[in-house]
Amino acid sequence: MLRPRETRELRLFSHDLSITPTAAVTWAHDVAGNAIATAIFDGPTDHLVIESRASVELTAPVWPVFAIAASAAQYPFVYAADEWTDLGALTVPQYDDVDGRLARWIEGFVMARPTDTLSLLKDISNGVFTQISYQSRDDEGTQSPNETLERGWGSCRDFAVLLAEAARKLALGARIVSGYLSNQEDSLIGSAGTGSTHAWVEIYLPGAGWIAFDPTNRSVGSQNLVPVAVGRDIHQVVPVSGSFSGGRGALSDLSVEVSVRTRNHEIAKLSEDRTNPLACPGL
Repeated sequence: MLRPRETRELRLFSHDLSITPTAAVTWAHDVAGNAIATAIFDGPTDHLVIESRASVELTAPVWPVFAIAASAAQYPFVYAADEWTDLGALTVPQYDDVDGRLARWIEGFVMARPTDTLSLLKDISNGVFTQISYQSRDDEGTQSPNETLERGWGSCRDFAVLLAEAARKLALGARIVSGYLSNQEDSLIGSAGTGSTHAWVEIYLPGAGWIAFDPTNRSVGSQNLVPVAVGRDIHQVVPVSGSFSGGRGALSDLSVEVSVRTRNHEIAKLSEDRTNPLACPGL
């Protein structure tokens, strides 16, 4: 899952996938509409290089205005029957909350009923940002929402899972997004340079559609975000997955690099080739 998803705010001019050693590549779309490339190799090899190059145009505004339908402007609200059916499992919590800790944490943001829907979601996203410390980590897997609350720290993927689960606890449709964080000013969290892999959340509100929330950077809207894949659960949007065989210790090294070049800055930057380590490993 390396091909950027086109949206009304992201135009994909080109995408090229090269793999060493040579592989037979087939493309398909999964149930969420993600572009999936499957590579099959003819024989054994002692190395694997996957290079994805894309040229995109981001037009998302810095301060977006969302045309939320009047029926959903105040929380709580009920989705229309067709919306409810189509959202399906995206509205269902994915993690156990036996002692109600997560529910109590979410309830702390609901100041009144009814309350402004967008303000409530912004408050919860900001709560993740202010109450949980960001830590990049190399460990495989993702923390559950309660683990993140208990530990008080997490990576971007942990932040995304916590926010998505909070939205679902409010009976709202939410999906996890895997993609890239464009950080031209070197000012965003979760990036080791001008670009990194990243995870965030999209929440569905009638009228406005899917709204991006990046709790790692306390932002709303798609500015600086290049989506690649969306899914109900974080394990469904792993950028590269597969299997290999070999003796003990066969996997001796694994690295991910993201390089970003921009065309709308000074000409000098066009010749830059800045290579950055993976900021949110384990996506």
